[in-house]
Amino acid sequence: MQYAKLGRTGLKVSRLCLGTMNFGATTDERESFRIMDAALDAGVSFFDTANVYGGQGHRGQTEEIIGRWFAQGGGRREKVVLATKVYGGMEQPLDGPNDTGGLSAYKIRRHLEASLRRLGTDHVELYQMHHVDRTAPWEELWEAFEVLVHQGKIGYVGSSNFAGWHLVEAQAEASKRNFLGLVSEQHKYSLICRLPELEVLPAAQALGIGVIAWSPLAGGLLGGGAFKPDKGARSDTDGMRQTAQKYRTQLESFDGLCRELGQDMANVALAWTLVHPAMAAPIIGPRTVGQLNGALSVVDLQLSPETLQQIDGIFPGPGGAAPQAYAW
Repeated sequence: MQYAKLGRTGLKVSRLCLGTMNFGATTDERESFRIMDAALDAGVSFFDTANVYGGQGHRGQTEEIIGRWFAQGGGRREKVVLATKVYGGMEQPLDGPNDTGGLSAYKIRRHLEASLRRLGTDHVELYQMHHVDRTAPWEELWEAFEVLVHQGKIGYVGSSNFAGWHLVEAQAEASKRNFLGLVSEQHKYSLICRLPELEVLPAAQALGIGVIAWSPLAGGLLGGGAFKPDKGARSDTDGMRQTAQKYRTQLESFDGLCRELGQDMANVALAWTLVHPAMAAPIIGPRTVGQLNGALSVVDLQLSPETLQQIDGIFPGPGGAAPQAYAW
C-alpha cells in the first residue's frame, strides 16, 4: 500500500480509503468484519463512515458495527485513521427541531458524542461536515470544532459536497481565527463526473485541502457491471440502468481500452482518480472481501500519458481548468 499526507497536514493516510456505507445495509456484520480485517492486513488504514449510515430505519448501525469490530482489540482502533460525518437527522426525538439536515454548535456536539458511543472510541481523526449549511455562520461552526480539537475528541475537520467557493470561504474564516480549518474535501468525482476539475479540485489544491473521491466508479457503472449489475449493487436500479444506457457507447469504448491494457475497468477508473495532484484517496466501497482484494493493486497501476489521452477522448473533461474555462 502507498500512503500520502492528507492535504497540508502531517497525517498520512492510505491511498485507498475504505468506505463503509454498505455495512449493515447490504453487507452483514460478519462480512463487514472480514472486509475490515482484510483491509488492515493489506495496509488500508483510512476508514470512512457517517453517523447516518446503516440499514433502513437504523441510522447509526454502520458506526455500531465498526465499534464492535474495534472492541475485538488486537490494535484495530490504533491502526485506523477514522473519519465520520455530521449533518443529517438521526431519528432522535429528543433533538426536536434540530433533528433535521443542517449544522450548529448544538448539533455538532451532540452528534459527535453519539458517534463516539457507537464507535466505542474517545476520538476520531477526521470529523467531516457531510454537506454545507448555507445558513449556519462560520463563527459558530469553527468555534464548535475548535473546542472539540482542544478536547482531543477530533483531530481534524473535513468537508463534503462543498463547492469551490465554499472551501475558500471556510478557509478565509478559519484563517481569521488562526485555526487550521479544513484539511479534506470529500467530493463526487469520476470519469463520468469530471465537473469538479473546473473549480473544486483547483481550489482544494491551492488551499492544501486533500480531496477524497466518493463514487469514483459512478455507482458501479465504471466497475464493469453497467449493463448486468450484481444484485444489491448500487447500479442495480432502474435509474442507474437508464444512466448506463446514456453512457453506453463511452462505457463500451472504455471497456475495450481496459481489455487492451489487460486491466479491469474498475481498477483503471480508480487509478485515473489518483492522477490528480489534489487527490488524497478515492473511496472504495466493497461489499465482499473479494471486491476489496480486486481493488488493492490500483495504487501500483501507472497510467501512461498515452492512456490518459485515450481516456480523455472517451470521457472528455468539463472544458479546462478555471479560470481558463471561463475566459481567454
